[in-house]
Formats: sequence, structure tokens, C-alpha cells
Amino acid sequence: MTAASKYHLPKGTSADGPYDLLVTPESAGWGYSGLRILTLKPGEAHALSTEDSEFLVLPLTGSCTVTTDGKAFELEGRTGVFASVTDFAYLPRESEALISSATGGTFALPSARTEQGGHSARYGRKEDVPVELRGAGACSRQVNNYCLPGTFEAEQLLVCEVLTPGGNWSSYPPHKHDEAHPGVESELEEIYYFEVSGGEDGFGYQRVYGTPERPIEVLAEIRSGDTVLIPHGWHGPSIAAPGYDLYYLNVMAGPGQDRAWLICDDPAHGWVRVTWDTQDIDDRLPFGAEEKH
Repeated sequence: MTAASKYHLPKGTSADGPYDLLVTPESAGWGYSGLRILTLKPGEAHALSTEDSEFLVLPLTGSCTVTTDGKAFELEGRTGVFASVTDFAYLPRESEALISSATGGTFALPSARTEQGGHSARYGRKEDVPVELRGAGACSRQVNNYCLPGTFEAEQLLVCEVLTPGGNWSSYPPHKHDEAHPGVESELEEIYYFEVSGGEDGFGYQRVYGTPERPIEVLAEIRSGDTVLIPHGWHGPSIAAPGYDLYYLNVMAGPGQDRAWLICDDPAHGWVRVTWDTQDIDDRLPFGAEEKH
């Protein structure tokens, strides 16, 4: 098995049972991060047992009701990942939940294995999701910070979305978070799940590379429904081909109990950040702005 085939999971190649995508710590060969993509037809429902992991229920398209522990969370959802941010639900470990959808839709279920269980099931309002514009010029991108330190409390799970206009680069400069250095770098496994505008023709590229001590080598052409696993190493850029906007869902978790997201730039390319000071943010951002007016 090549690194590309081990870490790049094209759409459908990791489907299992009801899931369009099933990534568990065991299937990924690591300890914490997981992701499931669930598609429900109108009127369908799915029973989820969280077992030893905490989960989010995050609509990619469509709406749903999440019922757990005597509570029912109505998730309005969205028409698509480029249309707007979405509301979501949090499920702690050792929970039983029913996800039902009158309209049908596709739902991301990011997860993190955890030994802690201090948080209860609860609802995340879309109005409370911080939307951040990062970079400038051809490195402009939008980040929807759903479940990060300071935005939403969890045990170890970290979740955000990155939206990149066609022709731009994101996850750049390349960075890593695979060693624990307090206050400097976190040890986190990461999953990238991609959607691309333009239907079957839409595409982009994802780069992952390692160090001499921990080699990894991935340069993948990615399309809607593809996933890339990043156990370690520098990752970036994520490249949106001209004419095709790029979306990816990031799921991160690791052994650290302080739940921090701390990265180190590749020193060969970190200087690029200073060039943004003299450039404007791409005026195509934020996505979905037209719907707000």
C-alpha cells in the first residue's frame, strides 16, 4: 500500500453500512480522531451509540432532529456547505442518540475518543459560530470555528470548516501539530473531508509531507466526498483549482488533556505570512454573504 492510498480515501472507498464514510481510530491507525458521513433519505432515521467518543452532529445539507437523553435538538441545517454556517448538536461519550430527517440530507459526525465525560448533550447555535477570514490575496480563505477552544466546550474534539475560493491556496504556509510542546505545538491527529463546487468536474489538491525522522508523502487530487488522513507531518497547501471553490471539514483530536490547537509553520515557507500585510482579503469572501442581505 502506498502512502497515497493509505492516507487519501477517495469517495466511496471507506463506506461502511449506513455511512458514506467511516473513519475510526482503528481504521486510521491512530488513537483519537474519527469521522462518519451519514446520508438520510426523507423520513429516515439513524441510531448512534457514541460509546467511548464524543461527537458532533453537523449538517452538510438538509435538516434533522437529534434526540438524546430526553432532549430533542432541531437542527435547521443548510442548503449546502458554501451557503452558510449551520447549527449543530454535541453528544458526549456513552450516549444513545437518534438522528432523524424529515427532509433528508447529509450529516457529518466528527468524533474524538476520550476518557472524560464532563459535558452534557447540547445545541450549538449557528449565530454563535465565529466566522474568521484568514490570509490575504491568493491565500484568502474562510474558517468556520465550530468546536475549538474558546468557541465551544468539549473534552478533546476540535472541529472547523475551511472554505477556499477557486484559484486560492489554504492550509498555507504548510504547518504541523504532531509533537507536544506546551505553549508552542499540540499533538493532534487530523482528518480533512472535502467538498468541491462544480459537481463531478470540481477538483483540488492536498499536500502532506514529513520530516526525515517521520516521513510521509501525499500529493492527492481530491474531489467531493474524498478524505485525507494526516497522522503527522507538514500539511498544506490545500489548493482550489481556478473555477472550483474548495470546502473541507477539519476534525482533530489527540492525547493532550489541555485541548489546545497550536501549530508550527514549515520554516521554509513561514515568511509568506508577512506578505499578507500589503494585500487585501479576497472580495469573494465570506461565502453566503449574498443570502444575508
